[in-house]
Amino acid sequence: MAADKSWDKVFAKSEQVEVQKVKFKNRYGIELVGDLYVPKNAGKNLPAIAISGPFGAVKEQASGFYAQTLAQKGFITLAFDPSYTGESGGEPRNVASPDINTEDFSAAVDFLSNHANVDSKRIGILGICGFGGFALNAAAMDTRIKVVVTSTMYDMTRVTAKGYNDTMDAKARQELRQNLNKQRTEDFKKGTFAKAAGLPEKLSGKEPLFIKEYFDYYKTPRGFHARAINSNGAWNLTSSLSLMNMPILAYSDEIQSAVLVIHGEKAHSRYFSEDAFKKLKGKNKELLLIKDANHVDLYDNAQKIPFERIAQFFNENLK
Repeated sequence: MAADKSWDKVFAKSEQVEVQKVKFKNRYGIELVGDLYVPKNAGKNLPAIAISGPFGAVKEQASGFYAQTLAQKGFITLAFDPSYTGESGGEPRNVASPDINTEDFSAAVDFLSNHANVDSKRIGILGICGFGGFALNAAAMDTRIKVVVTSTMYDMTRVTAKGYNDTMDAKARQELRQNLNKQRTEDFKKGTFAKAAGLPEKLSGKEPLFIKEYFDYYKTPRGFHARAINSNGAWNLTSSLSLMNMPILAYSDEIQSAVLVIHGEKAHSRYFSEDAFKKLKGKNKELLLIKDANHVDLYDNAQKIPFERIAQFFNENLK
């Protein structure tokens, strides 16, 4: 069979599902673009899952891999680019927002709720990396979300405000605020937006292990995609202002839907999931640590991503 030249994903194509490009708007009027994965010969009233992340990635990377794999297991899945990134709309580009990125999940639920083959009462969401935190925030707000799964979760508001392992104190935060607001003045004057530091183009060998792991995914053929911020760009620097000022997990203890929190045992980010899980209440909550897995293993390593348990968890709770 000839190769499908239209396939621009970083993972192999499955012949068990059909994929179609879809567009829908969030409540801010930003047009989001997603890939809808539908099991071949699918009937009506199927459960559905909206998927996004990692933070700085696009739907052709990890979220699409999750979406395709779960569609093979009988779900209609939607991997989408968040606002201001990838093929989705929004200006200026490469902006992150705790509010808008949470809303993006609900906009995906809007779309799925109105799809002819979806049972609107059986919709879940799955967030990877930084979008795991946004997924929990969406589940705390949107009662249509019956199940939420997070994989290798980051709380982007916590790490922005406090640094890794909460090493940033109030004095350092104030200094960061001053620098970022000074940058706002300069951005307005110049009519441009300064960019935050991204991954290096080459490794020096002195980087922390987790930077090397990110590099191995985003900067090599394993996971590189031209539209991904982490592969080929940088975030808008002043996005940090809203992230550091709006903690997204404030009401996560009020989530009433089922929650599965997945993280790598050896991930530098493991504490985000463990702390988020401690705050969750109710019986239908599960923390699953994957033996010998690091943060990035759960982007694309099918031997370590617990797809069977994820599918089972959705099936058990999307009844």
